[in-house]
Formats: sequence, structure tokens, C-alpha cells
Amino acid sequence: MYGLCDCNNFFASCERVFRPELEGHPVIVLSNNDGCVIARSNEAKALGIRMGHPYFQIRHLEKRYGIAVFSSNFNLYGDMSRRVIWTLRSMVPAAEVYSIDEAFLDLRGIGIGQLEDLGHRISCTVRRNTGIPVSIGIAPTKTLAKIASKLCKHYPKLQGACLMYRPQDIEKVLRKFPIEDVWGIGRKHRRMLQGAGIQTAWDFTQRPEAWVRGRMGVTGLRTWKELQGEACIDFESAPPAKQQITVSRSFAHELTEYEDIRTSVAAFTSMAAEKLRRQQSLCGELTVYILTNRHREELPQYFESETIRPIMATDDTLELVPLATQALQRIFRKGYGYKKAGITLSEISSRTGLQTDLFDPVDRARHARLMDALDAANRTYGRNRIVVASQGFGPLKMTREHLSRSYTTDWNDIITVKTD
Repeated sequence: MYGLCDCNNFFASCERVFRPELEGHPVIVLSNNDGCVIARSNEAKALGIRMGHPYFQIRHLEKRYGIAVFSSNFNLYGDMSRRVIWTLRSMVPAAEVYSIDEAFLDLRGIGIGQLEDLGHRISCTVRRNTGIPVSIGIAPTKTLAKIASKLCKHYPKLQGACLMYRPQDIEKVLRKFPIEDVWGIGRKHRRMLQGAGIQTAWDFTQRPEAWVRGRMGVTGLRTWKELQGEACIDFESAPPAKQQITVSRSFAHELTEYEDIRTSVAAFTSMAAEKLRRQQSLCGELTVYILTNRHREELPQYFESETIRPIMATDDTLELVPLATQALQRIFRKGYGYKKAGITLSEISSRTGLQTDLFDPVDRARHARLMDALDAANRTYGRNRIVVASQGFGPLKMTREHLSRSYTTDWNDIITVKTD
């Protein structure tokens, strides 16, 4: 059996932990530079506020409905996520971190009669230890566990945990569960399935195996089997290496000068290269993209990207930043106000077993030692203490007018309790 622990409205819940007076009031969290909504409490959802809703379009609702607005505080959210994971790992044989607010639980070997009680104890313990409400779904496969966790959010009487293992119960749920909400069903497959008259997860399971394989390949067939109770997705004790790494930001205001965008792209590339080295990987392809503000329809619009391949797969910041600059030079056009830029590293492979070129002009062993020293210094003395000059020496400029305190990661922001 597998479990899925899903933190409810995670970013909004993190803010409420330290602002308990907001319980029952609408709360939203905004993206970088306070651009759009990336998290909502249930009360905010009831007001019709959507994920990705531009903030300027709903600003007028703030006072009318008493909406609490927060800028994204990822230091806080990351630390709260780690606390949730620590609690989970103290209660189950193993936990696989799936995202900042989700983790799969390995419950194999635990008797069926114990699982429902265990689910409720996990939910209560996480809430007590961290203040974060969670939904625990338990089922024979990961895909079914995801569905069970969603049921917890819709049915409060489940009290934070749902055990779903009997075939008749699974069938009852799948008959009503929308196909587009099934884990592993992307936008492209959703349109195809709905076009074929498949509206629910149960409809999908009734299609022949050959039909599913022919239209969706091995990945779709795996989802089809998981919905029928056959575990096909392995439990990962350590998170798998990412196959694509993207770093992007929306700017506080439109940028028109090449130099301003170049320093940002260089900083994004440095951050992406650091993530690449952290997972002991190399990349064989780099893409840079820039775009204007699509919400400013009165302004000229422009979007372009450029992809460049290094001579050899690399994780070296000193190689990747010049390539990113070269790509940006090819796509930058004067006369536009750019609202967002980003960098994507792809064709990612393991650093182990790299086949070098006999005529490679780069001393890769030396560069690897330099990158290791750079990362070690930044871990010890603080992020971006040592940087490449092309990214500048100041922090990335961001608008965060509603930023909360770093309650758990900064000594100056720790809550002080006064007693008589």
C-alpha cells in the first residue's frame, strides 16, 4: 500500500501558521514580483480567484472581502516543507518527496487494519508539529493514493485521511472522478480522451489495453494499470534527477535595455548551473527566452527563444553564462518592454562516466574543482557571496510589498513571546 500526504493550500497555510487570526479569512499568495496568484485558501477560491489570476485584476477585491495578501516567501515555505517531511519520516518506513507540498509514503508491510488509524495519526501529528493541515490518501497504487488524498479535501468528514482499497469503493470513486484530474493525464491526452468520449477515470479503465497503448504509449498504459490497482510506479527513496532545469523571473517593471536583461539572464544561468551540479548532472542544451507583458495589450508584443548546445555536456557556470549571453544577443530586439526572461537547461545526463574529447580546449578537471570550491563557499558564507561578474553583485530586484517575516529561518524574525 502507498500513501500520499498533500499539504492543503500549502503556501497560504504556511502564512496562517504564524497569523492564526487569518483562519477562516481569504488568503492569497503572489508569485515573484507580486505578479499573479500562486496559492489560495478555500475562502479565496470561493470568491472566484483563480490560480494564475493577475494581481492587478483582483486588487479591488482586497478591501471589499478582507483578503490577506502575501508575497511569496520561499525561504519560509521550504523550511516548513522540511519540517513536514521530518515528521512523516518519523512515522512511516520511508517517504518520497514529490514536490514542496507532497510526499509519497511507503506503507508496504503494514496491515490493512492498521492503515486508517495510521493515516489519521499522521494527519493529526503533522498538524500538531507544524501547524500545516494535510490530506492523507492511502491506496494500492500511487495514482489511486493521489485520488484518495483529493477526496479528503472535498469531504471533511474523512478527518484528513482516506483509506481506499476495496474494489467496490475504488470503482465508486473512479466513476465520478474527472479524467483531467487523474495524475499522469496531461493536457494533450486529456483532449484526446475526452474526444473519444472518456470523461471519468472509470471510463478510461474500461478501454482495452491495446487501445490505451496505441494512443498513449507506455506512460499512458502505466496510468491505466495503476487505476486498476496494479502498482507500476516504483517508490523512490531518493528523488530522481531532474531532466530539465528552468530558472525564470517576471521583472518588477518592463525592461527595455539589453544590459539590464543580460545581468538577469546571467544570474538565472548561474542558479541553474548550481542546481545542475547539486544533482551531479551535466546539460547538453541551453535555451534562453524573453517575452513582453501579455497583460499590456496596448504595448507591442514579442516573444522569442534561442537554443544553443555547448561543445560538450557541462555543468560549468563559466561555460554556460557566455552561451546564455550569446543566445540573448540573437533574440533581443530594441523597442520592446520585456516583462519576463528565463533559462532552461535540458538534455541532462549524469556526470559519472562523461566521455571527454581528446582535443577539448577546456581543462575540465580544473574547472570542476573551481565549481566545487565556488559552491562550498556559497553554502558556507551565504548565497551569491561569490558570483560571475557578468551577473552583477547586487541581488535580483523584486517587488515584494506583502512579504511576511522569515519566522523560522532568520534570528531577527523569530517570534518573541512576552509573559507577565
